[in-house]
Amino acid sequence: MTKGLVKKLKEALISVLPVSMIVIILYFTPLLSLTAKEIWIFIAASISLVIGIGLFNLGADLAMTPMGEHTGAGLTKSRNLILLLSVCFVMGVLITIAEPDLSVLAAQVADVINGKILIISIGVGVGLFLVLAIVKIVFRLSLSSLLMYFYMLLFALASLVLINGNEAFLPMAFDSGGVTTGPITVPFIMSLGVGIASTLGGKGSGENSFGLVSLCSIGPVLAVCALGISINGNITYELPDYSIDSHLGDSFLACVGGVVGEVALALGLIVAFFLILQVTFLRLPAKKMLQITVGIAYTFLGLVIFLTTVTVGFMPIGYKMGTMLAVQPKWIIVVFAFVLGFTVVLAEPAVHVLNKQVEEVTDGAIKKKSVLTALSIGVGISIGLSLIRIIFGFSILYYLIPGYFISLGLSFFVPKIYTAIAFDSGGVASGPLTSSFVLPFAIGACSVIQGNDNILSYAFGIVAMVAMTPLITIQFLGFKTIVSRKFKEKAAMKRILDADDGQILDFI
Repeated sequence: MTKGLVKKLKEALISVLPVSMIVIILYFTPLLSLTAKEIWIFIAASISLVIGIGLFNLGADLAMTPMGEHTGAGLTKSRNLILLLSVCFVMGVLITIAEPDLSVLAAQVADVINGKILIISIGVGVGLFLVLAIVKIVFRLSLSSLLMYFYMLLFALASLVLINGNEAFLPMAFDSGGVTTGPITVPFIMSLGVGIASTLGGKGSGENSFGLVSLCSIGPVLAVCALGISINGNITYELPDYSIDSHLGDSFLACVGGVVGEVALALGLIVAFFLILQVTFLRLPAKKMLQITVGIAYTFLGLVIFLTTVTVGFMPIGYKMGTMLAVQPKWIIVVFAFVLGFTVVLAEPAVHVLNKQVEEVTDGAIKKKSVLTALSIGVGISIGLSLIRIIFGFSILYYLIPGYFISLGLSFFVPKIYTAIAFDSGGVASGPLTSSFVLPFAIGACSVIQGNDNILSYAFGIVAMVAMTPLITIQFLGFKTIVSRKFKEKAAMKRILDADDGQILDFI
């Protein structure tokens, strides 16, 4: 256990170091002016982040992944499809309602729509699409066809939102798909798919293991777009206090207490479901249950440290960086946004869960290094493009429509497993560090460039961009694999044809 923790801490250090070094280097340049208090709190937060990610990743290996796999496998072995779908629907709704990021999103539009209505609507959306994802695995439906149909429906609803005059709803709607696939739900949902697919078996069990997160990300967007059609009124956004001092003292204790409650609620729902299944279906041995219990403790502690750290240490620095770089020549902030996106995805906890699962399910055929590189490039591009949108002030649909058109088009030309991994990676990459560091960075830049009144229209949507671009870059990785394989086959055939008969006879 100790060796495993040390290994996870080393991996977390490698992940967090690039982001931290960017801020520290900028501190010694005229581009970023931080007080000594701010830089020391950021350094302390970076160290805490390493500890939090390390503990979370170890907990995911010991508890979240086995729980999901055993749940999926156990329910599938019961041969009761109604039970499987019913449990998955309830689980999807309750886990989504407990996601901390969703509460933040609901607070932004409280003047226009009741927060409880928004949260429950999004929860039902996730629950329904989790059921659809399970149906896809059981009946071996085409992920590409499902994604094509539902994204067409999604953009049709988005056009109705525009007609209704609620354009500011759209960035928030597309962001909701990213915030609902958080660090608690992603490992469990992904491993649930692995458990079901491995139990059913079949030729496509590997690619069927993926796709749950991608489908679950569509439900929230459809739900919020549907609400946007039915609502009339102006959406208001009140700029929060991002100063370091606002998160210290009594506020720090309140922040920790809030995070503890949110994580306990979200984890508690998963654990409660798992315990019911353990008593009724699974009946795992005591040794395995002890391992899962220890893993849950690591997961809980790691997430509390992680979420508290990004709120106290990273959110204020991200906002201040955005405001200060926004007054520089615009190309500087765009280049910096790309570099920030390239490195920040390394520190997202759920990304490491995805990479580990990819390598395991494909038996090492798809290397996690390749997936991580494609993710980093995709997220870097997405944040760079988002800053360009803030500078010039145009609708997010100018990015999303062609972006999803390209990604859905590629799905018909690349191996199916790359498509499934790509669409899952979009939800995984848009995690809590994106919403707590990159989004404040964009809000800070937008407040200077476009003013506070336009933050909801132009700063929001950056989470949706982070969720979209990896779909293209990872599928290009699959396309590159196909092209490379064909070139190798062609070269091998040429060598055979160029060989003389004597060589062939000698070989035989």
